[in-house]
Amino acid sequence: MSDTDNDKPKLGMRQPLGLKRTVETGKVKQSFSHGRSNTVVVEVKRRRVLGPNAGGPAEAPVVEEAPAPAPAPAPAAPVARAPSAPQLSPQERQAQLLREAEEQRMAALEEARRREDAQRQAAAEEERRRAEEKSKVAETPPAPEPAEAPAPAPAPAAAAPAATAPAAPKPTPTPAPAPVPPAPVAVQLDPSLPAPRRFTPVARPEIPKPAPAPAPAPAQAASSASAAPAQRAAPTGTGQATPRRGAETSQPARPGQRDRKGEERRGGKLTVNRALGGEEGARARSLAALKRAREKEHRRHLGGGAPREKQVRDVVVPDAITVQELANRMAEKGADLVKSLFKMGMPVTVNQTIDQDTAELLVTEFGHNITRVSDSDIDLSTDVVEDAPETLKPRPPVVTIMGHVDHGKTSLLDALRGTDVVRGEAGGITQHIGAYQVTLKDKSKITFLDTPGHEAFSEMRARGANVTDIVVLVVAADDGLMPQTIEAINHTKAAGVPMIVAINKVDKPEANPQRIRERLLEHEVVVEQMGGDVQDVEVSALKKTGLDELIEKIQLQAELMELKANPDRDAEGTVIEAKLDKGRGPVATVLVTRGTLKVGDVFVVGAESGKVRALVNDKGAQLKEAGPSMPVEILGISGVPSAGDPLQVVENEARAREVAAYRAGVIQDKRTTNAPASLESMFSALKANQAIEYPLVVKADTQGTVEAIVGSLNKLSTDEIRVRILHSGVGGITESDVTLAGASGAPIIGFNVRANAKAREIAERQKVALKYYDVIYDLIDEIRAGMAGELGPEAFETVVGRAEIREVFSAGKHGKAAGLLVVDGVIRKALKARITREDVIIYQGEIASLRRFKDDVAEVRAGLECGVTFTQNFTDIKPGDFLETFEVELRERTL
Repeated sequence: MSDTDNDKPKLGMRQPLGLKRTVETGKVKQSFSHGRSNTVVVEVKRRRVLGPNAGGPAEAPVVEEAPAPAPAPAPAAPVARAPSAPQLSPQERQAQLLREAEEQRMAALEEARRREDAQRQAAAEEERRRAEEKSKVAETPPAPEPAEAPAPAPAPAAAAPAATAPAAPKPTPTPAPAPVPPAPVAVQLDPSLPAPRRFTPVARPEIPKPAPAPAPAPAQAASSASAAPAQRAAPTGTGQATPRRGAETSQPARPGQRDRKGEERRGGKLTVNRALGGEEGARARSLAALKRAREKEHRRHLGGGAPREKQVRDVVVPDAITVQELANRMAEKGADLVKSLFKMGMPVTVNQTIDQDTAELLVTEFGHNITRVSDSDIDLSTDVVEDAPETLKPRPPVVTIMGHVDHGKTSLLDALRGTDVVRGEAGGITQHIGAYQVTLKDKSKITFLDTPGHEAFSEMRARGANVTDIVVLVVAADDGLMPQTIEAINHTKAAGVPMIVAINKVDKPEANPQRIRERLLEHEVVVEQMGGDVQDVEVSALKKTGLDELIEKIQLQAELMELKANPDRDAEGTVIEAKLDKGRGPVATVLVTRGTLKVGDVFVVGAESGKVRALVNDKGAQLKEAGPSMPVEILGISGVPSAGDPLQVVENEARAREVAAYRAGVIQDKRTTNAPASLESMFSALKANQAIEYPLVVKADTQGTVEAIVGSLNKLSTDEIRVRILHSGVGGITESDVTLAGASGAPIIGFNVRANAKAREIAERQKVALKYYDVIYDLIDEIRAGMAGELGPEAFETVVGRAEIREVFSAGKHGKAAGLLVVDGVIRKALKARITREDVIIYQGEIASLRRFKDDVAEVRAGLECGVTFTQNFTDIKPGDFLETFEVELRERTL
């Protein structure tokens, strides 16, 4: 390549259109680390506004104006270039900006190099001056020893520079460096050419502090001559020759430092704003930097530099919490918590979960207070605090009627209420628990609970005994004590409530009340007529005799118990029965135990919540409120609760939903949590898997009935077959129930409920059996029979005859015949036979032919000989084997 090609990247070779500009082109050598260098071509353009000089205008005016605090030269540069800008094309303008930027950078480098040289020279001269002063100080002490008169001589020497006296001795030429200080001062002020920190609006607090120090120094120097050497010695220790020179040099020291910082800040990426700015590359300070500077100064003035006291917090820690969440609650860094956990030997991340004990260690280590909470805190606590005596008021007694089925419990209650409930009961038996309130002639009230007597309703009877005040045990005089009567006695004793024995059906000729009293002694129930404390009364629900005496005994017992409750508080109650009504939705019969339940109250009942929409009493009338011991039906529940669930009124719906969701989660966990594995559980599981499953879907009208049916069906399970309840619920049979049953091939049991039209259509299409019942006897008997039929008939084997094989003969080409001696019973041809060898069965089949003396016979009795051949051409016969004939009888299974 030629030299012209090497000079190709030169800028300014092409002359732009317009006015002719005088441009000086030169080369600058750049030095880098590791011995690298580069030569850059630069162009210098003259500023027309600064004067006609070619070389010096760019520097001389700036040096003269630099000491002035006003930043006037800064905007002058862009204004000077403005007239020529419109005459350039965009490419030329960009090239011009790049050239000017490079010029500024090179000028800054040259200026920095010049300042460094000047500083080195000033430092060397300062060192030389200090050395001379030290030598003078060392020479002056011997002078005053001959006499005290020459003592004033050093004073004029010290004052000579200021007064410039011509009669000074030889040492006075020391002020000769007087013309020298302007040169270093000018050199030191020259670095302020780029206007160091001209952009900073915040005054630095360090600048005014050293200003007062030089002021007293000249005053003391002029006051006495004896103090002059001391003052002259003190500045020498601090690096200053004289107080005046120290005052002069102290000011440029700060600007020099700021200038160097300003040079550092001028580095960075070149932008258009920076290139167009006339401050030779000085970068403006950002708003964020200004804001930080103001805040820093504000904190410094307010004494914010002192360390703050750590704020101790009360940290709420649940059963399990992540490290990051714990850090947020402690207002600490998550990395600090992770570091502490690593020191404890727990390598975890901020997203991992730690237990409550580990969290407590962390909270204590960081100096905070811990507050332990658990998920169970969400649930409502049972209010066991007794009400104040002055708030208690009398309430009606709650009386539960219990006894065996068909002993006249509901008939007795009908006689007391004046209604006829028995006619509405299917099969003439009670299959629900009913709650009624009777108003007597004296306007007093008694609440009666009627419980079923069938064995399937044991849970209902237990609930009735737990919520009652008095139990009336109904026993039929003509029947005696039955299993459910004994169960009712046990429930009453477990509940610890008083009992009144009502001997019913005394109007029948075969009635024997005395025998009933004697039988009660077997179960530790001693009536008053036999010296006990249990009241008894003979009644007849049919003839309505003895009812007044029964009411009187109930009132007497209630008066002795002094039943009281506080009606002026949030209501609490117990669910007696719950059902899903087609028109009203979930309905629960609740017995209010204390407080007053009002329409609009928000409550939680079991795993369900709701708001009271309506209150209905046992007569069907709507109420606005229900006091203690009053049974009512509640509408407005989110779902059908379980019978026996407690009802509690809460402050708002959000709290009610929170508690209900927690309880539902607990129930779900109990349902899905597996028990710990053990050998016994493993064997029982294997045994259960071997049993045949009988799937069922159960739907009933009330929750208590569903509970009773499911419990009775589970009792039908045996080792060979077991009941599997796919789904049980309250309400009519729906499409989802039919779909579930169709997937498993299970029948649907409907107790006092029916399927809707759509469900019937799907059941007919999927061949799902719908079985309706209204009496629990029929339901259990039919399911028992169905389970037995699922197992099939049971085979019973009976041995008919037994014979010993004495000899083996050939029969045809390949067959063999056995010669037998009948030992026991009869050998028949039509029966099945098996051959045993040493009590091991080697053949089981049928007898092909039975002969005696070449004649075919039907049977051969004991003590006779015969010959037989077997089917399947069995030939593995040996003398000494035994032949057994047996018949199989199929019998229907029963559970």
